[in-house]
Parts: sequence; C-alpha cells; structure tokens
Amino acid sequence: MVSSTIPVFDLGTARRPDGSFDPRFIDRLRDAAHTVGFFQVTNYGASATQAEDLLSVARRFFDLPLEERLRLDNRQSPHFRGYARLGTEITRGRPDAREQIDFSPDRAPLENYPVEQPYWLLQGPNQWPSEALPELERSAMAWAELLSTVGAELLGALSVALGLPEDHFAEPFEGTPAWMAKLVHYVGGDGGAEGQGVGSHADYGFVTLLLQDEVGGLEVLPRGRSEWVPVEPIPGALVVNLGEMLEVATQGYLAATIHRVASPPPGVDRYAVPFFWSPRLDAVIEPVVLPDELAAAATGITDDPDNPMLSSYGANVLKGRLRAHPDVAELHHPELVGR
Repeated sequence: MVSSTIPVFDLGTARRPDGSFDPRFIDRLRDAAHTVGFFQVTNYGASATQAEDLLSVARRFFDLPLEERLRLDNRQSPHFRGYARLGTEITRGRPDAREQIDFSPDRAPLENYPVEQPYWLLQGPNQWPSEALPELERSAMAWAELLSTVGAELLGALSVALGLPEDHFAEPFEGTPAWMAKLVHYVGGDGGAEGQGVGSHADYGFVTLLLQDEVGGLEVLPRGRSEWVPVEPIPGALVVNLGEMLEVATQGYLAATIHRVASPPPGVDRYAVPFFWSPRLDAVIEPVVLPDELAAAATGITDDPDNPMLSSYGANVLKGRLRAHPDVAELHHPELVGR
C-alpha cells in the first residue's frame, strides 16, 4: 500500500558518528523513494533565515515593474536562461500560470560542439537584475551551492539504499554538473482552463529539491494510485522527488513520480524555488545491478511515447526545454523544433 502522506526526514540523522549512513534512515528512505517517490527533508544545513530570505528577495523581483523584469527576457538567451513571462512555459501542451527566472551554472557558451550533441547549447551565462536587485543573484547562487551539497548527500544515501556503493553515481557529476534552478511566482486566479499552475509532469534529472512557501498547491500521483496526494508545506523544509535519470538507472524500481501544481485562488500568490541536481550534459546513465529482492520489484521504465525517457541526460533535458519554451526554441534553434 502506498502511503497517503509524504514522509518527512531529518537529514541530520542520516549518518552515524562514524560517518556511515544509519541503516534505519536508509530503510525509511528506500521505502519512501520506491513507494511514493516524494518526501520532505529538514535540518539540511541552511542558515536560520536563508530559506525565507531567498523567498523574500524573489518576491521583491516579481514586484518589480514588468519593464524591469523584461530586461532579463529569456527570449534574449539561446541557453533558455532568464525571465519567462506569465503563461509562456508550456507543460503537456498548455501554458502554466507562472512567471519565473531560470538559472544554472554560469559558464561560457560553447561555440563549436558536435552536431549530434546539440544539448551543449544549454551551457551559457545567466541573466540577473544586477542594477535593480543585485542581492537576488547572490542569494540564488548561494542557495544553489548549498543544495548541490544536499543533492549529492541524498544521491549517496539513495545509492546505499539500492545496495550500491555510496559514490556509485558520483562520476557523472564530476567537473561540470549541469544543475538547473528556478525562482517561480504562481499568479493567483490565473490558472487557465484547469487551474494549471504547472501541468502534470515528471522531472528530467536525478534529484529535485523544492523550497515552497506556505500557500501549497503541489500534488503528486504515486505509481499505482488514482488519487492525487497534496504535499503540505513545512516552513523551511525541502520537498524532494526523483527524476527520470533514476527511473532509467533502476529500470523503474525508483520512479520519476508525476506531480503538478494547482494555481492559487484569486488574490493569492505562491512562490517556490525548485532546484534540479543534475549531472554533466554529456553524462549517459547506464542501468544498475540491483539486489534480487529490489530487481523483482522494478516495474520497468514508464512507457510514454509522447515523452520517452532517454539515458543521455543532455538529450533528455534538451527535449524538455524545447517543449517547455517553444518561443525561445523558434527564435534561436528552429532546426531543433519538433524533435
């Protein structure tokens, strides 16, 4: 039976005094990751006010005049970075009722890359309101540095839960991990036909870490269930879910659980900061060898002909970006549209 609630873990209890993972923590984590695919973590190393400070500065950005926000228009970026206007990100063919800033590691673009590896176009610089709100970049990038550490710790724990060495998945992240993050504003009462803050979807990478405010609206659909389960906000906690790379690697023992966000009611705004702990763009994830009892419970990779899961992280994430931001794709990469 799948739990009707989302488990909560104290990350400070993950390891024993000798540095090894606590078996009780690992057993609970394995159960949550396999049966629900979502959980929350507390005590993950943020300073006392870091989470609320980040949400506060994000609110201040979205309160800026539209003209100021559009100085960071993502249509200026061939790397899908910057400010996306309300209703311009597409999920399952429908516009989401949110505006956001997309950011990733700030690196020089690659001008020459193999034609068969178009995902390298995703590497490039971010766009920030350096004059209007310089503290936004500092807060967001410090948050990304913290959550890179949290993502690596959770991935190590998940590896042990699968009967693998703690560092099994470490190599694809070495050097230039291509994490992604967003600062998101959901606009109340502007959810379109079905109140879609974000339509139902799974995430591309390995581990997603979400900071959400107190408004709520996130819902998950665990495998084998027909009812959506709400993820109730816990102040300062991180909501954790697994991405398609782990489903591919474990042949479905771990699932990239489908989730969505309902648009808030009129007059209410919701703010959230999702962080996607992801490997290098050129990483290719091979299936792992699971212990017999786990392998017997693996259900295979989700069969969705409209959204095939790919073992190449770069190809998987580029597929998603092209679909989510067709306006940016048409402007900068028309040869890739429809792929």
